[in-house]
Amino acid sequence: MRSRIALGAVAGLAAIGLALTGCSSSNSGSSSSGGLDGKGKTLDVMIAANSLYPTEQQQWFKDVSAQFQKETGATVTFETFASANDELTKIQTSVLSGQGPDIYDLGTTFTPTAYSTGAFVKLTDDDWKKIGGRDRFVPATLGISGPDQKNEVGIPFLSRPFVMAYNKDLLKAAGIDKPADTWDGLAEQAKKLTSGGVHGMAVAYADSFDPWKFVWAMSMQQGNTILDLKNKKATIDDPVVKKAYQTYFGWLTDDKVVDPAAIGWKNAQAVAAFASGKAAFLPMVSSSSQVSLDKSAVAGKYAYAVMPTIPPGETSLPSDGKAAATIISGDNMVVAKYSKDQDLAFALVKMLTSTENQVTYTKTFGDLPTNADAAKQIEQGNQLIAPILDAGTKAYGTPFSGAWGDTQLALVNVVVQSIPSLSSGKVSSSDLDAKLKSAQDTAQSSLDKAK
Repeated sequence: MRSRIALGAVAGLAAIGLALTGCSSSNSGSSSSGGLDGKGKTLDVMIAANSLYPTEQQQWFKDVSAQFQKETGATVTFETFASANDELTKIQTSVLSGQGPDIYDLGTTFTPTAYSTGAFVKLTDDDWKKIGGRDRFVPATLGISGPDQKNEVGIPFLSRPFVMAYNKDLLKAAGIDKPADTWDGLAEQAKKLTSGGVHGMAVAYADSFDPWKFVWAMSMQQGNTILDLKNKKATIDDPVVKKAYQTYFGWLTDDKVVDPAAIGWKNAQAVAAFASGKAAFLPMVSSSSQVSLDKSAVAGKYAYAVMPTIPPGETSLPSDGKAAATIISGDNMVVAKYSKDQDLAFALVKMLTSTENQVTYTKTFGDLPTNADAAKQIEQGNQLIAPILDAGTKAYGTPFSGAWGDTQLALVNVVVQSIPSLSSGKVSSSDLDAKLKSAQDTAQSSLDKAK
């Protein structure tokens, strides 16, 4: 899903609690809370459910609340959402009602939607000071906090560049030196690696978040941004978008390099298939997978690589193409304007983005820190994540428009609606055209209404 990876063994849950509590000595305490008295108050935080590490997430919720209560007297409750649809619905409901969570932890691609509502605090210099300053964060993670530096609502919490994991032993046995840098080349390698019970790729076709990212990347590499904000035009009806879907579906139906069971897989199941040695490539995965992989049958036998940046049907990047390796990915925290406890909300964000808490979070869930000092600690001496950091330098932001949320869902719905055809073995060209037209209409309508 919105995935996570640890750069070492997962600490015991009791140790996590101790680490969180221990942070108060340096970046917490009065310096974190600013002397706020939150006794008797409760902050509500909306965050994505962690499908890879649900038990650890529940413990993290408890530990965060305990630390914050110790520092401010206030407690923290958490609500979770399971899909992008849930995420968008909750935002819309809160905006209309003027009540709901004090803080939203949003995927970066939903930050433009949150911004467009006008319902979240636009960060002033004083607000940034309350959370430790903008220079506390890795500069690249601020790339989708707002349309520009003077109009930001998103505070970086997690960084999640997407890459591809591969089984070094399987590639070596097949005489393949490294993963291809073209999507066509990767498909050919996957064919060579598909044999017996092992498939060339593990792909989660039923995941709520992954499918659109493949289509977006392949389209960007052909120069199509999906939404042309300058001309206020959706471009899902472009042939390169159709080619992207055909490539994505074709791995299963034509190339037959994906386990047929993947039609019903979520991200966690694709990771599990790769972890058991049943797939050579695991594309569109983040560093969070390391937590699982380091405890699996492929421990020590896998590596990460930047995903192909040359689009389907091409041997080099087109002149107007973007070498998009990943979206600018991760989580941003936004504070609701309707919150009656905004200062407490900023104090909680400051606590969660402290060096110690960010390091602990990464070691538990695998997502990379946005805190610059924590990032240095995590990166030091860890060669496995070098390709992930490289991918981050090749990241492109999705269009900063309030229409992107609906557009993203429309892109996913093309896949959702194609599941029956995939199960039958083929998505016809005419069926795909009809679904793309519907997605185009949805995106264009949303863009027409966007501010």
